[in-house]
Amino acid sequence: MREQILTIIEKNSRIDLKELAILLGAPEIDIVNEMQKMEEEGVICGYHTLIDWEKTSIEKVTALIEVRVTPQRGQGFDSIAERIYKYPEVRATYLISGGYDLLVILDGKSLNEVARFVTDKLSTLDYVLSTATHFILKKYKDHGTIMTKKYEDTREMITP
Repeated sequence: MREQILTIIEKNSRIDLKELAILLGAPEIDIVNEMQKMEEEGVICGYHTLIDWEKTSIEKVTALIEVRVTPQRGQGFDSIAERIYKYPEVRATYLISGGYDLLVILDGKSLNEVARFVTDKLSTLDYVLSTATHFILKKYKDHGTIMTKKYEDTREMITP
């Protein structure tokens, strides 16, 4: 049941618990208890809302920053990753494979604000060797949700 709950709430964290219980054919109290247990265990870490910022008047840019670091003896990448993810601008930090070690996702109000963060904060940290910044220009799909709707021609077709 745990895997089924997680699969459903990952797509819709606002699902009514009664509806979830009906979908899974289980008593609502069992669903409530299982959800609470998963929250306490840290399996469920939070609930988030997916927003299409392009449809608002709020200026916001998102950058993916690849970071090469020198791992620290006895700590590996964990302590440098922690220093990075503690910045409030940082939305996510991942240890990755490939040419870089960490992938940092950063939100800012402008390209310049992100560039200043990389130059003034990220690049000055001990053990950071290099960075590469990529700005998200358009989201097509995010967290499994398609962000752009294809244009549908609703005009009436005229045939000769």
